[in-house]
Amino acid sequence: MARTLIPMVAMIALTACQAGLPSRALTDDPLAAPGFADDGGVDPMIVGDRLLDGGEPELALASYIKAASEQGLTPPLLRGMAAANLRLGRLGQSERLLRQYLEEEPRDAGAWNDLGVILLERGQTGEAHETFRRAFALDASIPEIKENLTRSLSMMEAMRYPEEEESAFTLTRRPDGVFGLHSPE
Repeated sequence: MARTLIPMVAMIALTACQAGLPSRALTDDPLAAPGFADDGGVDPMIVGDRLLDGGEPELALASYIKAASEQGLTPPLLRGMAAANLRLGRLGQSERLLRQYLEEEPRDAGAWNDLGVILLERGQTGEAHETFRRAFALDASIPEIKENLTRSLSMMEAMRYPEEEESAFTLTRRPDGVFGLHSPE
């Protein structure tokens, strides 16, 4: 009798433990675990921003791509993807995304500055200088923009052709009609 009484008491006790729970899951999905609420989770854009701030550009880019598949390519997503690509050293992709972003948001001084940095790295000093000038005109209070503008200006001045120096060679004509170039030695 004790053998049948103990399992019966245990069964009744376990049944009493579940009395306060709802009879179905929080979602209508029959495959969802009981008590699981699918509220969509955290916005992938926010996750991407946090990963980028945390020094994980590859994971941030994956999160931005997921957000783009859900929301489309919004200007903040373009900016985030460009920043992640820039940190990964993918200058071409970052430049393309920044240009696309700046078509929609032309008053973002930070984006103009980032585009200038990319152009400077790619050896396009003249265009980089113009983008730094535009960024400085939009927001002169950011010290990085002023430093980059100064750096690009000094690089442009260093690229100028040196003034012509007087050559020390002389051109002489020989009696047989042949010209010769002679250096003073």
